[in-house]
Amino acid sequence: MATTEGASRNRAVLTVLGSDRSGIVAAVATCLAGHDVNILDISQTILQGIFTMTMICDLDPSDADFAHISAELDELSQRLGVQITFQREDVFNFMYRL
Repeated sequence: MATTEGASRNRAVLTVLGSDRSGIVAAVATCLAGHDVNILDISQTILQGIFTMTMICDLDPSDADFAHISAELDELSQRLGVQITFQREDVFNFMYRL
């Protein structure tokens, strides 16, 4: 995972969970690219037909605010029939710290 010292703090963690089918990665990446969101890291796997993906995204170059991107991802989630969660990295880290 990208954790370079001095890196942007305007990052988000995006997760996707749902039944596997073609086009999920492309649709999510297209949505993000439409707002100049940079994908810093990505991991995906399929477990017995269940698709899972996690992305670390840099929002600094984006032309839209977090809420707008989140709303578009909610709509995309409905269209794709998958669960998409979009959280600011600092909130994610706070929630899942050990």
